[in-house]
Amino acid sequence: MAGKFQWSKFSKVDLDDPFFDSLKEDYEEFPIWFAKKSANNESALVFHDEQGIGSFLYLKEENEPIELTHGVLPAVPRLKIGTLRLAERFRGQRLGEGAIGVSLWRWQEKYLEEIYVTIFEKHTTLISMFEHFGFNHVGKNLRGECVYLKSRSSIDYSNAYKAFPFIRPNFNKAGLIPIYENFHDRLFPYSELKGHKFEIEEETAGNGITKVYIATPYAPMHYTVGEPVGIYRIFQGRGQKTYKSVITSYCTITRIEDIKVRGKCRVSLDDYIKNAGNKTVFTPEELTKIYQDNKNVVLLEMVYNGYFGKGHNVTHKELNDNGFFPVHPYNIEYSKEEFIKILEMGDVNVQNVIID
Repeated sequence: MAGKFQWSKFSKVDLDDPFFDSLKEDYEEFPIWFAKKSANNESALVFHDEQGIGSFLYLKEENEPIELTHGVLPAVPRLKIGTLRLAERFRGQRLGEGAIGVSLWRWQEKYLEEIYVTIFEKHTTLISMFEHFGFNHVGKNLRGECVYLKSRSSIDYSNAYKAFPFIRPNFNKAGLIPIYENFHDRLFPYSELKGHKFEIEEETAGNGITKVYIATPYAPMHYTVGEPVGIYRIFQGRGQKTYKSVITSYCTITRIEDIKVRGKCRVSLDDYIKNAGNKTVFTPEELTKIYQDNKNVVLLEMVYNGYFGKGHNVTHKELNDNGFFPVHPYNIEYSKEEFIKILEMGDVNVQNVIID
């Protein structure tokens, strides 16, 4: 998929691009609204490729009532997803998931009480995406749009997507997933050792928040679906690895599939490549080699909850000094208290990640 997301000024975005035709049909006042945003020097997250605009996301902070056909939602600090639209050619791909993920990250970091979006009923695919991420239908506004809302006070922890970006508070154990740096930086390019927040958002929107990693452990692993894990970047260059191998980010496991166990194939090569899909960084050739060369192959699917960021990654030395690296990373099992401590070592505000 060529092209990329960038935060762009409204004034730099071509309103005559055919991408905006459906928005103009839905909202007669859209060109006037767009011109106001341009005059106010506001920005949107825009995906461009050789065919033009492929996605457009605009976010706005509010603190005002929402009038519905049956009642009023009182004013509270909210983030409004003012506009989120995908070109038809990108429906079902990662752009929509990534854009919603960025919206929810922004909501989280702003400590706002609610996040919401208004959508006409005909946009069923978009509605399904928001429901997948835990947004609930709370009524219709006065122009007949459905209002979908997500609140900090009522997070649905039934699965990691509905809870995103938060981690469910009732987990009992956590783990560590070791990934060599060359694969880590392809799968989590924005969790490397550098990165400005806006660049990270642009990368995330383009890559989505679902990550698939192919593990090759020496023995069966302890992970369970719903378990939080730290992502451990194994440094392979010169220098003291204890200072350069680091935990960069944290995820929640959403799927575990044993592909090969002790040399026995549980899943065919074709099905394994198909199951990895477009959410992994491994090429079909790399997937095939992993399949052929290893006795144990496990597909791990994860939701990418967050990252520590430049200057905050937790080194092997820090982990070792605190007794958090007693065995091979695949075999490490952390208690809830230990995992929280590691998040704190990465300067994460745990109360804004794990909401009891």
